[in-house]
Amino acid sequence: MTKLRVMLADDHETVREGLKLIINAQADMEVVGEAGDGLAAVTQAQKLLPDVLVMDITMPRLNGLKATERLKAVCPQVRVLTLSRHADAGYIQQLLRAGAAGYVLKQSASTELMHAIRAIASGGTYLDPKLAAKVADAYSGRAGALRGEAHGSLSERESEVLRHIALGYSNKEIAARLELSVKTIEAHKANAMRKLGITSRIDLVRYAMFQGWLQDN
Repeated sequence: MTKLRVMLADDHETVREGLKLIINAQADMEVVGEAGDGLAAVTQAQKLLPDVLVMDITMPRLNGLKATERLKAVCPQVRVLTLSRHADAGYIQQLLRAGAAGYVLKQSASTELMHAIRAIASGGTYLDPKLAAKVADAYSGRAGALRGEAHGSLSERESEVLRHIALGYSNKEIAARLELSVKTIEAHKANAMRKLGITSRIDLVRYAMFQGWLQDN
């Protein structure tokens, strides 16, 4: 079995050692590298090209947000999973905009982290369930629409396409899975986002979270 190649970036060696023990104990994962600061994380990830980079936010030389932005610009194929104590919705929004595919709290059980690693490695997006209420409160002005009041106006195909996009699939991949043309997928995507008033990836992730898609993949 080919194992998921995971890299760790955290300025606390004790934390890295603990994570390494847990991840290496999984039959389908292995830690292939680690870094103690954001700059080293970017450099190492470019060399190692791990499937998933588990990254803290607060690190010296380059914080997790800037490191994510820099890494995604040069190695977009590396999936970044933020692992942090910060539960503020503002951090979540910034990290998703920077290109992170997931956000898990350090306070959560280790099983949550394993679930998240597997989810984003397979192309999905993952948010810690404990963050749902905070994100909902932060965007309460649009929460009604994001919870799906407009969902009924979507066709079954539009909803299917939107879900695949939220889970990280490209238009080409969705077209292959649904046996449709890329142009048809793009049309369904545009219609669905217009009906829901969604204009950005951040909004799409929020909508997907309210639909329960991010914990089901």
